[in-house]
Amino acid sequence: MTTDDAARATVNIRDLPAADCDQALDMCYSVFHLQPGDKTRSFHGDLLRAGLRVGAYDGAQLAGLAGAHRRTLSVPGGRLPCAAVDFVTVLPTHRRRGVLTSMMDGLWRRCAADGRPLACLWASESAIYGRYGFGAATELYGIEIDTSRPLALRLAPDSRPLRLIDPAEAPAVLAPRYDATLPQRAGRFTRDASWWRAGALDLNGARMNAGQDGFGAARVVVLGAPGEEPGGYAVYRTRGPGEGRTGAVFVGELEAESAPAAAALWSYLASIDLTSVVRVQGRPADDPLLYLAADRDQVRVTGQEPNLWLRLVDVDAALTARSWAAPVDLVLDLRDTGLPANAGRFRLTAGPGGATWEPVDEAPDISLDVRELGSCYLGGTPLRHFVHAGLATEHTPGAVRRLDAALQTEWLPFTGENH
Repeated sequence: MTTDDAARATVNIRDLPAADCDQALDMCYSVFHLQPGDKTRSFHGDLLRAGLRVGAYDGAQLAGLAGAHRRTLSVPGGRLPCAAVDFVTVLPTHRRRGVLTSMMDGLWRRCAADGRPLACLWASESAIYGRYGFGAATELYGIEIDTSRPLALRLAPDSRPLRLIDPAEAPAVLAPRYDATLPQRAGRFTRDASWWRAGALDLNGARMNAGQDGFGAARVVVLGAPGEEPGGYAVYRTRGPGEGRTGAVFVGELEAESAPAAAALWSYLASIDLTSVVRVQGRPADDPLLYLAADRDQVRVTGQEPNLWLRLVDVDAALTARSWAAPVDLVLDLRDTGLPANAGRFRLTAGPGGATWEPVDEAPDISLDVRELGSCYLGGTPLRHFVHAGLATEHTPGAVRRLDAALQTEWLPFTGENH
């Protein structure tokens, strides 16, 4: 037995009971150097207790934690149960002892038992999670709009009225418009009324720490008259000018049914008094705003980064559940060191009528790792990019082009929230 094996043998991976959740949060806050307030701690506690939980115990001491929220993710053509991994923590005294690997193995087993073929996360340290089979499946742009002058757009905004609504009443008003985006863009999570209140709108101030950064609580503007389904909406916060700072609008979420509807909402946000900049935390890379802007110096991309990292826990279930834009019939040689049941040679036969994924003993058309397949799964990253980077291999000329065509989606996947 090696030293690492001996060290790992002293750690027991098991379900974390609800009674240990407070202790687990204390450990998590200590490792990440956090000092949350009571509201935030209560919010985190509710999330942890409602999800999947794996603890690493060294005797009676809790040395590690891995949790996952039970979410449902939009995929091309449908929705799938997904484990949104969170609260991943290992005590500094137990690093480099295989604790994280053991917890992830335990989490995969619990995903299978819970019927979740997908797992996802938002990586605070992206170098870590690739070795566990996660690939960056969506990306986002940070955007900044100079509103010291009127926003110049290339088309006329939707003429329907704009109205501010009480955030407490917003879930019932906004949900139909948000739900309409699920079939259009992969990478989005379904929301119930509780998640709208606590997550998307942060009505009790547990997530955004309203006021600490100078921005106020969430405000909601809706396009459309009362009683009709909104043509769009925006959730935003504002900060007035002060010593050494400009007045600003911070946009957390904006959804619109059409380009004119989006133009109406952006024009409104850009015209709020006593502000001279609109900052947007994250927009899809194909956001129509980037094309609507008459002056791209006024609408700037300030950052681009991976957002949702995806792991195919059950490759068969994941591939056969999504839709396909074009017919394809290929043999893939798939590597998966974390979940050997996924590894091997399989024939993917897919098209608009559905898909099958069957083990075969034939020469492969393409060889790749499950990490790269996860990145391509939602349609956001063409496999050819990984071939060009030397991370996947095309054995049959044209095979990658055919697979990319089958995986393609009309809109790029996008994940607007971060847990």
